[in-house]
Amino acid sequence: MATHAHPLLGWSSEAVVLDCDGTLMDSERHWQVARNRAFREFGLTPPPGFADRAKGVYYADCGRLMAEETHKPELADDLARCLLEHFLSLVADDPATMPGAVEFVRLLAGRLPLAVASNCPREVVEESLSRAGLLRHFAHVVVPTQVPGSSVLRAAPDGSDPAVPGAVRPKPWPDVYATAARLCGTEPERALAVEDSLTGIEAARRAGLRVLGVGPRPSQEDASRADLWVSALHSPELLAWARQQGPRQADTPTT
Repeated sequence: MATHAHPLLGWSSEAVVLDCDGTLMDSERHWQVARNRAFREFGLTPPPGFADRAKGVYYADCGRLMAEETHKPELADDLARCLLEHFLSLVADDPATMPGAVEFVRLLAGRLPLAVASNCPREVVEESLSRAGLLRHFAHVVVPTQVPGSSVLRAAPDGSDPAVPGAVRPKPWPDVYATAARLCGTEPERALAVEDSLTGIEAARRAGLRVLGVGPRPSQEDASRADLWVSALHSPELLAWARQQGPRQADTPTT
Protein backbone atom coordinates (compact mmCIF):
# COMPACT_ATOMS: atom_id res chain seq x y z
CA MET A 1 0.00 0.00 0.00
CA ALA A 2 1.34 3.42 -0.92
CA THR A 3 1.10 5.11 2.45
CA HIS A 4 3.00 8.27 1.39
CA ALA A 5 -0.08 9.61 -0.43
CA HIS A 6 -2.51 8.87 2.41
CA PRO A 7 -4.44 11.92 3.73
CA LEU A 8 -3.62 11.03 7.34
CA LEU A 9 0.07 11.62 6.65
CA GLY A 10 -0.68 15.16 5.49
CA TRP A 11 -2.59 15.95 8.69
CA SER A 12 -1.19 17.80 11.73
CA SER A 13 -2.18 16.27 15.05
CA GLU A 14 -2.34 18.12 18.38
CA ALA A 15 -1.57 15.01 20.45
CA VAL A 16 -0.75 11.33 20.02
CA VAL A 17 -2.26 8.64 22.27
CA LEU A 18 -0.71 5.18 22.05
CA ASP A 19 -1.83 1.78 23.21
CA CYS A 20 0.76 -0.19 25.20
CA ASP A 21 0.32 -3.97 24.67
CA GLY A 22 1.22 -4.94 21.13
CA THR A 23 1.78 -1.32 20.08
CA LEU A 24 4.62 -0.09 22.29
CA MET A 25 5.46 -3.24 24.21
CA ASP A 26 5.75 -6.76 22.84
CA SER A 27 3.48 -8.16 25.54
CA GLU A 28 0.57 -9.62 23.59
CA ARG A 29 2.54 -12.87 23.43
CA HIS A 30 2.69 -12.80 27.25
CA TRP A 31 -1.10 -12.48 27.43
CA GLN A 32 -1.42 -15.51 25.13
CA VAL A 33 0.88 -17.61 27.31
CA ALA A 34 -0.89 -16.36 30.44
CA ARG A 35 -4.30 -17.31 29.01
CA ASN A 36 -3.07 -20.79 28.14
CA ARG A 37 -1.58 -21.26 31.61
CA ALA A 38 -4.79 -20.11 33.26
CA PHE A 39 -6.87 -22.49 31.14
CA ARG A 40 -4.56 -25.38 32.05
CA GLU A 41 -4.56 -24.49 35.74
CA PHE A 42 -8.33 -25.00 35.80
CA GLY A 43 -8.27 -28.05 33.54
CA LEU A 44 -9.91 -26.22 30.65
CA THR A 45 -9.25 -26.28 26.91
CA PRO A 46 -9.04 -22.96 25.01
CA PRO A 47 -11.89 -22.75 22.47
CA PRO A 48 -10.83 -22.50 18.80
CA GLY A 49 -9.96 -18.95 17.80
CA PHE A 50 -10.05 -17.69 21.38
CA ALA A 51 -6.74 -15.80 21.08
CA ASP A 52 -8.16 -13.58 18.33
CA ARG A 53 -11.31 -12.82 20.31
CA ALA A 54 -9.32 -12.05 23.46
CA LYS A 55 -6.77 -9.69 21.92
CA GLY A 56 -6.91 -6.26 23.53
CA VAL A 57 -9.69 -7.26 25.95
CA TYR A 58 -9.48 -5.98 29.53
CA TYR A 59 -8.20 -8.78 31.74
CA ALA A 60 -11.32 -8.95 33.95
CA ASP A 61 -13.54 -9.13 30.86
CA CYS A 62 -11.17 -11.73 29.40
CA GLY A 63 -11.61 -13.86 32.51
CA ARG A 64 -15.36 -13.70 32.05
CA LEU A 65 -14.99 -14.57 28.38
CA MET A 66 -12.77 -17.53 29.24
CA ALA A 67 -15.37 -18.75 31.73
CA GLU A 68 -18.32 -18.25 29.40
CA GLU A 69 -16.74 -19.96 26.40
CA THR A 70 -15.76 -23.01 28.48
CA HIS A 71 -19.23 -23.11 30.09
CA LYS A 72 -17.84 -22.41 33.56
CA PRO A 73 -19.32 -18.98 34.40
CA GLU A 74 -18.68 -19.52 38.10
CA LEU A 75 -14.92 -19.39 37.44
CA ALA A 76 -14.90 -15.90 35.90
CA ASP A 77 -13.25 -14.08 38.81
CA ASP A 78 -10.78 -16.87 39.52
CA LEU A 79 -9.73 -17.08 35.88
CA ALA A 80 -9.25 -13.32 35.66
CA ARG A 81 -7.12 -13.31 38.81
CA CYS A 82 -5.06 -16.27 37.59
CA LEU A 83 -4.63 -14.66 34.15
CA LEU A 84 -3.31 -11.43 35.63
CA GLU A 85 -0.90 -13.23 37.98
CA HIS A 86 0.65 -15.20 35.14
CA PHE A 87 0.89 -12.12 32.92
CA LEU A 88 2.59 -10.01 35.61
CA SER A 89 5.18 -12.74 36.11
CA LEU A 90 5.88 -13.05 32.39
CA VAL A 91 6.16 -9.34 31.63
CA ALA A 92 8.45 -8.77 34.63
CA ASP A 93 10.86 -11.40 33.30
CA ASP A 94 10.82 -10.28 29.67
CA PRO A 95 9.83 -6.68 28.86
CA ALA A 96 10.49 -5.93 25.19
CA THR A 97 9.44 -3.15 22.84
CA MET A 98 7.71 -3.54 19.49
CA PRO A 99 9.72 -2.81 16.33
CA GLY A 100 10.12 0.93 15.86
CA ALA A 101 8.41 1.89 19.13
CA VAL A 102 11.45 3.51 20.75
CA GLU A 103 12.38 5.48 17.63
CA PHE A 104 8.81 6.68 17.01
CA VAL A 105 8.20 7.81 20.60
CA ARG A 106 11.55 9.55 20.92
CA LEU A 107 10.99 11.33 17.61
CA LEU A 108 7.58 12.64 18.71
CA ALA A 109 8.67 13.53 22.26
CA GLY A 110 8.77 17.30 22.63
CA ARG A 111 6.94 17.82 19.35
CA LEU A 112 3.47 16.81 20.57
CA PRO A 113 1.83 15.88 23.88
CA LEU A 114 2.00 12.10 24.29
CA ALA A 115 -0.20 9.80 26.37
CA VAL A 116 -0.76 6.08 26.80
CA ALA A 117 -4.26 4.60 26.85
CA SER A 118 -4.20 0.98 27.95
CA ASN A 119 -6.45 -1.76 29.26
CA CYS A 120 -3.60 -3.06 31.43
CA PRO A 121 -3.23 -2.27 35.13
CA ARG A 122 -1.30 0.96 35.71
CA GLU A 123 1.61 -0.74 37.47
CA VAL A 124 2.14 -3.05 34.48
CA VAL A 125 2.10 -0.19 31.97
CA GLU A 126 4.39 2.08 33.97
CA GLU A 127 6.86 -0.65 34.90
CA SER A 128 7.08 -1.93 31.31
CA LEU A 129 7.56 1.53 29.82
CA SER A 130 10.03 2.50 32.53
CA ARG A 131 12.20 -0.56 31.89
CA ALA A 132 12.09 0.24 28.17
CA GLY A 133 13.21 3.85 28.84
CA LEU A 134 9.98 5.28 27.43
CA LEU A 135 7.88 6.28 30.43
CA ARG A 136 9.47 9.73 30.79
CA HIS A 137 8.23 10.71 27.33
CA PHE A 138 4.55 10.39 28.30
CA ALA A 139 2.73 13.14 30.14
CA HIS A 140 -0.20 10.85 31.01
CA VAL A 141 -0.96 7.16 31.42
CA VAL A 142 -4.70 6.43 31.38
CA VAL A 143 -6.07 3.05 32.42
CA PRO A 144 -9.43 1.72 33.65
CA THR A 145 -9.76 0.96 37.35
CA GLN A 146 -12.34 -1.49 38.64
CA VAL A 147 -13.90 -1.17 42.07
CA PRO A 148 -13.35 -4.57 43.80
CA GLY A 149 -16.48 -6.71 43.78
CA SER A 150 -18.33 -4.38 41.44
CA SER A 151 -18.84 -3.92 37.72
CA VAL A 152 -18.66 -0.15 38.24
CA LEU A 153 -15.40 1.35 37.02
CA ARG A 154 -13.75 4.21 38.82
CA ALA A 155 -11.49 6.87 37.33
CA ALA A 156 -7.77 6.35 37.08
CA PRO A 157 -5.81 9.08 38.88
CA ASP A 158 -5.47 11.00 35.61
CA GLY A 159 -9.15 11.82 35.18
CA SER A 160 -12.54 10.44 34.24
CA ASP A 161 -14.83 9.88 31.30
CA PRO A 162 -16.81 13.08 30.64
CA ALA A 163 -19.87 11.02 29.70
CA VAL A 164 -19.83 8.94 32.90
CA PRO A 165 -18.74 11.04 35.88
CA GLY A 166 -16.22 9.23 38.04
CA ALA A 167 -15.74 6.31 35.64
CA VAL A 168 -13.16 5.22 33.09
CA ARG A 169 -14.31 2.03 31.42
CA PRO A 170 -11.97 -0.31 29.52
CA LYS A 171 -11.76 -0.58 25.75
CA PRO A 172 -13.85 -1.00 23.62
CA TRP A 173 -15.55 1.80 25.60
CA PRO A 174 -14.10 5.15 24.46
CA ASP A 175 -13.21 6.38 27.94
CA VAL A 176 -9.44 5.86 28.04
CA TYR A 177 -8.99 7.65 24.71
CA ALA A 178 -11.41 10.48 25.43
CA THR A 179 -9.72 11.05 28.79
CA ALA A 180 -6.20 10.91 27.35
CA ALA A 181 -6.99 13.45 24.63
CA ARG A 182 -8.52 15.84 27.17
CA LEU A 183 -5.53 15.51 29.48
CA CYS A 184 -3.27 16.34 26.53
CA GLY A 185 -5.21 19.59 26.15
CA THR A 186 -7.02 18.88 22.91
CA GLU A 187 -10.32 17.67 21.51
CA PRO A 188 -10.38 14.00 20.50
CA GLU A 189 -10.91 14.98 16.85
CA ARG A 190 -7.50 16.68 16.90
CA ALA A 191 -5.64 13.69 18.33
CA LEU A 192 -4.20 10.53 16.77
CA ALA A 193 -4.62 7.09 18.35
CA VAL A 194 -2.07 4.36 17.60
CA GLU A 195 -3.42 0.84 18.05
CA ASP A 196 -2.73 -2.78 17.12
CA SER A 197 -6.03 -4.38 18.19
CA LEU A 198 -9.54 -4.11 16.80
CA THR A 199 -10.82 -3.64 20.35
CA GLY A 200 -8.59 -0.60 20.78
CA ILE A 201 -9.42 0.76 17.34
CA GLU A 202 -13.12 0.62 18.18
CA ALA A 203 -12.48 2.48 21.45
CA ALA A 204 -10.48 5.22 19.74
CA ARG A 205 -13.01 5.65 16.93
CA ARG A 206 -15.87 5.86 19.41
CA ALA A 207 -13.94 8.57 21.27
CA GLY A 208 -13.57 10.54 18.03
CA LEU A 209 -9.81 10.20 17.47
CA ARG A 210 -8.22 9.46 14.13
CA VAL A 211 -6.66 6.01 14.20
CA LEU A 212 -3.40 4.55 12.97
CA GLY A 213 -3.39 0.75 12.94
CA VAL A 214 -0.01 -0.94 13.34
CA GLY A 215 1.21 -4.51 12.98
CA PRO A 216 0.22 -7.43 10.76
CA ARG A 217 -2.53 -6.22 8.47
CA PRO A 218 -5.91 -7.85 9.20
CA SER A 219 -8.66 -8.45 6.65
CA GLN A 220 -9.58 -5.50 4.45
CA GLU A 221 -12.84 -5.05 6.35
CA ASP A 222 -11.07 -4.88 9.70
CA ALA A 223 -8.16 -2.79 8.43
CA SER A 224 -10.62 -0.22 7.06
CA ARG A 225 -11.73 0.57 10.61
CA ALA A 226 -8.44 2.45 11.02
CA ASP A 227 -7.70 5.57 9.00
CA LEU A 228 -4.37 4.06 7.94
CA TRP A 229 -2.58 0.77 8.58
CA VAL A 230 1.22 0.36 8.68
CA SER A 231 3.29 -2.73 9.38
CA ALA A 232 5.49 -1.15 12.07
CA LEU A 233 6.17 2.14 13.83
CA HIS A 234 9.45 2.61 11.98
CA SER A 235 7.67 2.85 8.63
CA PRO A 236 9.63 5.56 6.72
CA GLU A 237 6.43 7.42 5.81
CA LEU A 238 5.30 7.42 9.44
CA LEU A 239 8.67 8.68 10.71
CA ALA A 240 8.60 11.44 8.09
CA TRP A 241 5.14 12.43 9.35
CA ALA A 242 6.43 12.52 12.94
CA ARG A 243 9.28 14.87 11.98
CA GLN A 244 6.75 17.35 10.61
CA GLN A 245 4.76 17.58 13.84
CA GLY A 246 5.39 20.76 15.81
CA PRO A 247 8.57 22.16 17.38
CA ARG A 248 10.71 20.10 19.74
CA GLN A 249 10.51 21.09 23.42
CA ALA A 250 11.73 19.61 26.70
CA ASP A 251 10.07 16.31 27.56
CA THR A 252 7.12 16.51 29.93
CA PRO A 253 7.44 14.32 33.05
CA THR A 254 4.82 11.63 33.50
CA THR A 255 2.00 12.23 35.98
